[in-house]
Amino acid sequence: MRKVWLLMVGSFTLGLDAYVMAGLLPVVADDLGTTVSLAGQMVTVFTLAYAVSAPLVAGLLSGVRPRVLILAALAVFTLGNGLTALAPGLAVLLVARAVAGVGAGVYSALSTAAAAALAGEERRGRVLALVMGGMSSGTVLGVPLGVLLADHTSWRATMWLVTGLGAVALTGLAVGLPDIPAAPAVPVRARLAALADRKVLPIVGVSFLGAVASLGLYTYLAPVLASSGGVGDGAVAPYLWAWGIGGVLGSVVAGPLVDRTGRVFALVTGIVLALVVAIGVLPLLGAAAYPALVVWGAAGWAFQVPQQHRLLALRAERGAVALALNNSALYLGSAVGSGVAGLALAAGLAPRALPWAAAAVALAGLVLHLSAARGGGRGGSVRLRAGGG
Repeated sequence: MRKVWLLMVGSFTLGLDAYVMAGLLPVVADDLGTTVSLAGQMVTVFTLAYAVSAPLVAGLLSGVRPRVLILAALAVFTLGNGLTALAPGLAVLLVARAVAGVGAGVYSALSTAAAAALAGEERRGRVLALVMGGMSSGTVLGVPLGVLLADHTSWRATMWLVTGLGAVALTGLAVGLPDIPAAPAVPVRARLAALADRKVLPIVGVSFLGAVASLGLYTYLAPVLASSGGVGDGAVAPYLWAWGIGGVLGSVVAGPLVDRTGRVFALVTGIVLALVVAIGVLPLLGAAAYPALVVWGAAGWAFQVPQQHRLLALRAERGAVALALNNSALYLGSAVGSGVAGLALAAGLAPRALPWAAAAVALAGLVLHLSAARGGGRGGSVRLRAGGG
């Protein structure tokens, strides 16, 4: 488990970097002389690069040992964040965020698979929750602190903090991460077949829609809160704490629930339903949105643990490929969500309306999830015993 904790350190830094931008959009826009909706596209390019990089690397470098790729990915991620801190304008900033996104996408996919390999099948749920918990901890601990640091210094100081943490994580993994055997090479035909697999596709599709709703909306949480309840930009940190605390709780609880019950299909159903309700009521609560944010954060972070478990429970030759596809869908959904939301705001849509649109997308994900059950697509939904039997 100590080896898995090393991977969690890197995930913590990814979580901080991926979500701190949601709290920094107004100050970044002011500093660069642009609009919040345009500044929000740095989240879009980060997540789009994240989504595309994982399957490309999985396909082109499948024979390379994971340890080498994990360290290289974290180095690219750290370099991208350093460039972000130095960016003189929006164009360079967008390029820097894309570089960081490439490193983050490759690291996330490989670290998840490596953690599962190090732990073994009977503890898979717990280690997946640990890695996911690293990202949620980066959000709950790092994002509000990063916003406060930006308020008292500048947003660039926050990005230097992220860069420093990335360097620390890289050093720790270079020293302590053991060598992990490379997974068997998967033929191109098998990779393409995973895209059309009736068990894989609905699971990945639900992940995509959940990310569009949850991660896309989170990008514009500050203007949404300001529009719904008069919460000023400088008062958004406590709401970020609430969302992040929920995320930590959700990611920590999800793993043991998967291992003890094995009822991953039912868990996904309940989680997505909670996500729909929590996001949908957000505009009605105004400044009292804390409970909804806690539930939203818990559901959003818990969601991927049973999803990953379902994919890893599929046929061995496609499990790793399906996991990479799911990671890509997660961040492609975030890119689409933040991009479309930014365009909608630029076109004049009131930020207060964004949660209702996001809830509708999450509801579509729930419908797809339940429809897949009728078609026999309940991959990984069988009850699993704690001993792996």
